[in-house]
Amino acid sequence: MSDLLLVRHGETAWSATGRHTGRTDVPLTARGVEEAISLAPYFQDRHPALVLTSPMRRAEATAQLAGLTGGVSDPDLYEWDYGGYEGITTAEILRERPGWSLWTDGVPPGDAEHPGENAAEVAARADRVLARVAGVLREDRGDAVLVAHAHLLRVLTARYLGLPPEAGRLFLLRTGTFSRLSTEHGLPVVAGWNTHP
Repeated sequence: MSDLLLVRHGETAWSATGRHTGRTDVPLTARGVEEAISLAPYFQDRHPALVLTSPMRRAEATAQLAGLTGGVSDPDLYEWDYGGYEGITTAEILRERPGWSLWTDGVPPGDAEHPGENAAEVAARADRVLARVAGVLREDRGDAVLVAHAHLLRVLTARYLGLPPEAGRLFLLRTGTFSRLSTEHGLPVVAGWNTHP
């Protein structure tokens, strides 16, 4: 069976400062561009059967700079909608809500463009992505690559492993990295995580 390769986009000004970046379309920083380019050697000799990207320009630019051609934009790969916490850091939230956790406490609603999501809603999108790539992986036509965002990919990893979406908190994911989900003896496994080429 082929592998599912996850790529988190390169650094943005908001990711560098820890601001929750859901639907705000923030571009890559110069460092983010370098991170994306550094992924190209890893993908140079690979010929994925499917490349899906988040519609956000930070993900699409990362895919292009990494040499992943033919990517298809998939709205289910948008980052977690942080609602009223869009653009706010965890430290700022904790001053108002001590002990808060995105994974268990969720987010307050925001404006019309940022209504907010809970873990189950993000998991539903991740499950749809996994269903779309399942045929490609099962038929062993080549790897599938997803270029997206930290929290979404963490939830997707939890769902791939058969875990609840809240278990995504266990999978720290840095900018400009790739990870590999595979199988061993027919069971889903993490074969590589948070890797820099």
